[in-house]
Amino acid sequence: MRDLGRVYVRYFNDRHRRTGTLWEGRFRSCLVDSAAYVLACYRYIELNPVRAKMVQAPGAYKWSSYAANAGMRADPLVVPHAEYVAISAYPERRQVAYRELVQEGDAPSFLDHIRSATNGGHGLVGEHVKTQVAVMGRSLERRAPGPRRKVAGTQPVNGELLP
Repeated sequence: MRDLGRVYVRYFNDRHRRTGTLWEGRFRSCLVDSAAYVLACYRYIELNPVRAKMVQAPGAYKWSSYAANAGMRADPLVVPHAEYVAISAYPERRQVAYRELVQEGDAPSFLDHIRSATNGGHGLVGEHVKTQVAVMGRSLERRAPGPRRKVAGTQPVNGELLP
């Protein structure tokens, strides 16, 4: 993402005869457990322009995938996620259900949860995934940068730990 950003900023600035950065901060992301959260993330993202008071409704934002997901217009760039397709086998029913889902909006506690996961770099996952990861002896929590830590069952080779 960093390299892509650098190339694009150079192109954009040259084209529009400007200088400086295009984005305020770093790219942030988090692991998302599809079954539990992907549709909620769709809704969160597509309501961002409304929360920012850029538009009155999600379908009014030109760059949103909402219009395609809600059946307002076709968009060849939008590839539906399997969880979205699983809403219904019938596209018309799926689109109506999706419009209703977005209309419900996000609970303030979910907004805090998704922002915390994204800003903290940890997973937005349900208890099932957390349990599976714990059974493997791993963690979804982001660690502080620094030297690799020794993991149980690994031996140093030539002074370095193996993954």
